[in-house]
Amino acid sequence: MKKINTGVYPTMVTPFTDDNKIDYNGVKQILDWYAGKGTDGIFAICQSSEIFYLSFEERLELIKFIMANKPEGMDIVASGHTSDDLDVQIAEAKAFIETGIDAYVFISNRFAKEDEDDDVLLKNMEYVANALPDIPLGVYECPYPYKRELTPYVMKKMAESGRYMFIKDTCCDLDKIQAKLDAIKGSDIMIFNANGATLAESIRMGCEGYSGVMANFHPELYSQLIESIKNGDEEKAEFLENMVGFFSLTECQCYPVNAKYYMSLDGVDIGIMTRTRNPKDLFDARKKEIEQMYAFTNEIKKQYKLR
Repeated sequence: MKKINTGVYPTMVTPFTDDNKIDYNGVKQILDWYAGKGTDGIFAICQSSEIFYLSFEERLELIKFIMANKPEGMDIVASGHTSDDLDVQIAEAKAFIETGIDAYVFISNRFAKEDEDDDVLLKNMEYVANALPDIPLGVYECPYPYKRELTPYVMKKMAESGRYMFIKDTCCDLDKIQAKLDAIKGSDIMIFNANGATLAESIRMGCEGYSGVMANFHPELYSQLIESIKNGDEEKAEFLENMVGFFSLTECQCYPVNAKYYMSLDGVDIGIMTRTRNPKDLFDARKKEIEQMYAFTNEIKKQYKLR
């Protein structure tokens, strides 16, 4: 199977018009913004995209548009995996795969209920995977509607299958990440950490990149952090590590409203409408916090001559 890029994969947000339709002019501008920041790929049709609030038709139309406007050299991994019914999951996954995406990403909690064990998850995962074309697959530990972390046992079975390549890890725990890395050693599976505070150490341990919400604010800082670690520039890496860890507190503010506001400060012509949060949650003090983070990010970029 084709390998996918390592590095930074923003969890793509969906812009909406004031009358609650997908803003495709905004989608194109966000794609161009990611490209201008030098991201390695995009995780599309994910929770940041508000997939549980999009119809199947909207999700499919959106990924078709993304693929038609895919930035050169950038891999697109996509999910849209929301159904409870396994056969519906297969049909919808095939429709997304037909658009030409580079990997299809499962959501771990779609394969088993919260009180069901890993063997149920693995059985259902295998059933769906075996019905899909032979392209790279991934798994996202999505926290909604409940968070199901992948255990080392599940990771080992996935590695043995040879089907999986992209893991969006949301455990925020370095000991758990190390156990997962040990379980997949020697396989093609790559772990992309979603947590800024643990990112640097996880890269040193063997994770291959970052795929988190903060890449909708300043993905260039994450790319530079990863590059600094790989180049052995630990002084620069430590500074950036402290910055992105602190900045990640923004996730607890009112995401994705704040991410859309940040992009608008950086020249992306989108509003702050969402289907998951009230835009009024971004009150004046919160806007000021985002403006200050934007200004500080630009100071860091000047210091390190980042784009």
